[in-house]
Amino acid sequence: MSSTTTATALVRPVGDPILDRLNTHPSARISHRLLLVACLAFAGAGLLAVPASLPLGWDELVYASRFPHFGPVTEFSAPRTRGVPALVAPVAVFTGSVPILRTYLAAVAGLALYLGFRPWLRVSTQPYTVPLAAAFYGTGWIALFYAGSAMPNHYVATGTVGAVGAVLQLVGRRTATAPVVRRSAVAGLVCALAVATLMRPQDGVAVAAPLLLAVLLMPGRRAAAGWGVVGGTVLGLLPWVVEAQLAYGGVLQRLRTSAEIQGGMGWTFSVPEHAASLGGPLLCRPCRVEEVFGWPALSWWAVLLVLVAVGAGRMRRAQGQALALLLLTALSVSATYLFLVGYAAPRFLLPAYALLALPAAAGLSACAASLRRARPGSRRFGTFLGVALLAAHLAQQGADLHTNVERQEASRAEWRTIASVLHTEGVRPPCTIDGNIGAIPLAHTAGCWARLGTPKRPDALVIRYAHRPRWAADWKVIPVRGTYNTGWKVVVPGER
Repeated sequence: MSSTTTATALVRPVGDPILDRLNTHPSARISHRLLLVACLAFAGAGLLAVPASLPLGWDELVYASRFPHFGPVTEFSAPRTRGVPALVAPVAVFTGSVPILRTYLAAVAGLALYLGFRPWLRVSTQPYTVPLAAAFYGTGWIALFYAGSAMPNHYVATGTVGAVGAVLQLVGRRTATAPVVRRSAVAGLVCALAVATLMRPQDGVAVAAPLLLAVLLMPGRRAAAGWGVVGGTVLGLLPWVVEAQLAYGGVLQRLRTSAEIQGGMGWTFSVPEHAASLGGPLLCRPCRVEEVFGWPALSWWAVLLVLVAVGAGRMRRAQGQALALLLLTALSVSATYLFLVGYAAPRFLLPAYALLALPAAAGLSACAASLRRARPGSRRFGTFLGVALLAAHLAQQGADLHTNVERQEASRAEWRTIASVLHTEGVRPPCTIDGNIGAIPLAHTAGCWARLGTPKRPDALVIRYAHRPRWAADWKVIPVRGTYNTGWKVVVPGER
């Protein structure tokens, strides 16, 4: 095999004689070990970079409060799913310790990264492409921040990568003939899609659509792949559908309610918002592009696109189908957030980043192969440039991670400050709280419930840069001092 082919071959289905020889070669075992190292490093780095003591965030509180140790229970609104509660259940049923929960989640996140990229070891002919792709994804600040978080997006990302890899084992120009390999691929496909869909149903369906298209258009084990895609998606959707019928007035009504809670869904173009918030904040809503935009963070997109272009340009023949499926799935799973949702959060695009990491890794390998063939002077310059770019990547991702961790530590600490003011003013459980911003985490921290649209008047209001309503005109207003975000006020009835 020529060096160009070796450097550029990203995928080749199981059963290929070249891959059969590769599996007996030490480089295959090294690739597997490197993937293990990358996943262990990801879990450890996430736990070190994000303090295990970081209080649970807004969404995390909603999910964790399903369990008494993390009470009081907060409202489980229509857009929420049962995937994250199932994820945290093994720990949350026994303890309310946030450090223990985050340590457990970091370990699970590392395992998910391994299981997601592992199918590609059977699909890739280039030994080090898969661990390189996992490392590229795992060194991003977004993935590292959410490694120890009770949030769904990382598991959608790893489930998506695993599902695409499993489908490519079953369909293509050459397919697996060994029954044990076939059964393993189908089981992996079902599990990967079920997890992704259980975590975020809309993402799971968006992943299943291009996979079904691949099953219809590509030769191979169509029946096995088709049943795997349908079975995994249905398994992941089933809890959401049952809950929609029992608690939300049916599937259509739940979809309408979810869209309303998210501010409405319709044609929009939020690519600028996603580009601007690439380095944070965690949620850009409302998103003032000019306030959050940063060129250093945006440069990561530029590097990613260049590497993907190089990797894609180097793919030949059998790799063309896999490349098309990778790009189509990445577009499908990110289209909702780019063209239907009017706000941005960096975590929304994690599945697309995980998929694009594979052709990007092929691009890196192609660059390395070209460097080996270069003249000594060019080779030294190329090596220096490569090391400098790697250092810049790690420095930028580390800086963005540090900035966002500091923001979250400060903003979540102010919840406790506001809760102490509420307690000083006599607002103690059982109690209800309302406000214009963050009523759910503020109420939960104070041991109260958030009044969300109910006619009953709350025991207190917590507002920020807003006027109290007319019915509370005679209530007492207490400014909250020493918070990360200024402008907080606690409003309680005058008789208190």
